Amino acid sequence: MPRRAAPVGQTPPLATVPSGLEIDGTRMPERVLITGGAGFVGSHLADALLARGHRVIAFDNLEPQVHGTTARPAYLSPEVELVRGDVRDTEVLAPLLRSVDVVFHFAALVGVAQSMYDIRRYSEVNALGAATLLQTLVDCRGTVRKLIVASSNTVYGEGAYQCPAHGRVFPGLRPEPQLAARRWEPRCPRCGDELTPLPTDEDKPRQPASVYAITKRDQEELFLNVGQAYGIPSVVLRFFNIYGARQALSNPYTGVANIFCARLLSGQAPLIFEDGHQTRDLVHVSDIVQGCLLAMERPEADYQVLNLGSGQAVRIGRIAELLAERLGWRGPLTTTNTFRVGDVRHCYADLSRSRALLGYRPRVSFEQGVDELIAWVSSQPRHEDRSAQAAAELAARGLAR
Repeated sequence: MPRRAAPVGQTPPLATVPSGLEIDGTRMPERVLITGGAGFVGSHLADALLARGHRVIAFDNLEPQVHGTTARPAYLSPEVELVRGDVRDTEVLAPLLRSVDVVFHFAALVGVAQSMYDIRRYSEVNALGAATLLQTLVDCRGTVRKLIVASSNTVYGEGAYQCPAHGRVFPGLRPEPQLAARRWEPRCPRCGDELTPLPTDEDKPRQPASVYAITKRDQEELFLNVGQAYGIPSVVLRFFNIYGARQALSNPYTGVANIFCARLLSGQAPLIFEDGHQTRDLVHVSDIVQGCLLAMERPEADYQVLNLGSGQAVRIGRIAELLAERLGWRGPLTTTNTFRVGDVRHCYADLSRSRALLGYRPRVSFEQGVDELIAWVSSQPRHEDRSAQAAAELAARGLAR
């Protein structure tokens, strides 16, 4: 673990003007720390913060599986001060937390499937990393006025459903014998009847079905508990399935749209699990940034858990079809007819709370955002496609059947 923080790409010292104050109705520039700030969402948020006159520090370990290299990403604005370090290292975090007003905690290992066989590392980086940041913060007694943590829709497990006889129900994971029989749709836990997917709101009981999801639940509880105890307003943002430019092409465990693009551009058909009729809520990164800024600026978000998604369910098969069409793929699109342990069938966001408290309104549909995604992927150096290798790894461990 690194013991010294070395700024990469120096910027002038942070301003000493008090932050978070309003003068004549105008909020003064603030000093913002983004852990994981050199990554996909963090870098887009950094751009938006800079455009509003804020100062930004990105704290990142430049994970090779995500970045493909340990060099500063070319897309990261030169105005961002990049500090390399491990989120479990309190000596590196302490001086940063003493100097900032707002903390966005995005640093985490991502990948539901990988977390099921990399259990200790995911638990250490995600749960212990969050605990280390909070411990360091309360020991520093700095000027932080707000904490915002990126959680995930995976904490829900399966989404909400409607049963004709029993109304709104929350089925758990589909039983293995049902999946082995290739009966993909969840059934009512009370009567076994067929169900209709519903939007999933924040009050739906959490049923995390992977190590990754468990660590995200832990992060939620840590931030809300410590924030309330110390009077530091904390916000939990549950991100749904984000896509857009800058998402890692080197990570075969996250970003279904990017993974499909990479496969198609390498002349291979996407790997579509189950029958392709499972659905996800794909949200453009610009809409996630919109929600993050609102959560930072609006006191109505304090101590709240909020969904950030598109509010729309898109079939996985439809994602593959649309990308294949735009990329000129002429080959067949077939399903594997296999399943991954812990996968959910349907989950998409109910945005009622985010709309009511923040005025959040997603602006970019997947059909609108897909061309930008393809342009980004097509402009990048070709990476070795590792999705088949990742699927084989899961199968060898009995996690894909």
